[in-house]
Amino acid sequence: MSRILVVGLGKVGLPLAAFLASRGYDVEGADTDLGRAAMVNAGRSPFPFEPGLDDLIRDGVAAGRLRATGDTAAAAARADVMIIVVPVALDASGRPDFSNLDSAVEAVAEGVRDGGLVVVETTVPVGTTRERVAARVRKAGRSVLVAAAPERVSSGTLIRDLRRYPKIVGGVDAASGEQAAAFYREALGVEVKLLSSAEAAELTKIAEGVYRDLNIALANELARYADARRIDFTEVVEAANSQPYSHIHQPGLGVGGHCIPVYPHFLSADELKLPALGRRINDAMAAYGAERLEKIMGSLAGATVVILGVTFRGNVKETHLSPAFRLRDELARRGARVVAHDPLHSDDELRALGFQPCAVPCAAAAVVVQAWHDAYVGLDLTAFAGLRAVLDGRNAFDRRRVEAAGILYAGIGR
Repeated sequence: MSRILVVGLGKVGLPLAAFLASRGYDVEGADTDLGRAAMVNAGRSPFPFEPGLDDLIRDGVAAGRLRATGDTAAAAARADVMIIVVPVALDASGRPDFSNLDSAVEAVAEGVRDGGLVVVETTVPVGTTRERVAARVRKAGRSVLVAAAPERVSSGTLIRDLRRYPKIVGGVDAASGEQAAAFYREALGVEVKLLSSAEAAELTKIAEGVYRDLNIALANELARYADARRIDFTEVVEAANSQPYSHIHQPGLGVGGHCIPVYPHFLSADELKLPALGRRINDAMAAYGAERLEKIMGSLAGATVVILGVTFRGNVKETHLSPAFRLRDELARRGARVVAHDPLHSDDELRALGFQPCAVPCAAAAVVVQAWHDAYVGLDLTAFAGLRAVLDGRNAFDRRRVEAAGILYAGIGR
């Protein structure tokens, strides 16, 4: 059975490593964060909000099938299959930042043996697997197989997603694709779709993310159109989606996370116009929400506004590119005193993110629902002293009940 190295023990790589260990494989994880590696070796998870991960790590370490290291090159020399899952984020100018990936590939190249299989699970711009990965690991003339097999999972449901979604695979050559497909069929036990090239696999994952971003942008545009005409867009979505060819998403205050708002930047705006347009529409929703709140209140100057939820979506402790940051700045620009609450974060964590923490309920002129966590279900808005208005950025509240309590209400498309 193959010895596996997972390079990058982040929120995707570590669950993948632990899952493969649960399938009976000998798995080593490599990460530059030595503290994280030490936690794994102690059988503990650094990501307590990922369901099922704690048990997989504990059991994998106890069985001797899962371990972690900070020496990627040495681990690569011991592995048959090397899976790279390190982030390609965006730099300050919005271009792909390959620094983490390049460092990981360099370390793998130092240790990879002839006949080894290197797989890129990181979502990358088209051509990256061939031009940045295969070119480097084969530079010494080694007979190394290289393929793209982009991850298709989400935080909060990651272990479940590994079991249920088909795996997309494409090699830089036929032999690489076939070997990678055979590995994943056995390792994950799911359907594997072998595509004609690494580039096809890379574009598949980008297309998935861009589709969702553009769908949300369409929903946001239609919601704004509905707002201007006093139409409840929530009932429009429900009615439209009763037709099987309509799949309109829900509007909101923006799109966050490591995936959907990032992948459109992997495509050239000179060649494709819609992805960049969708990004502009979605990034503008925080300002639109602040304008909605300001309009119903008359002014935000000096008003205390509570942002409920700083994560990019409900029940997931992730804040990367969360709309909460734009929303905070837009409200402050209009003179509001902005405070925030999130049940998944401590006060110190909120301060570190640049938010002034508050308990709920509290004294506030307005409340903004940015991320709808389960902990907010049943929240009594009348318990907020002096509350005048609610901006329901996730359309979570019953408008009639809010207004019956004497509180002004604004939603997105409501």
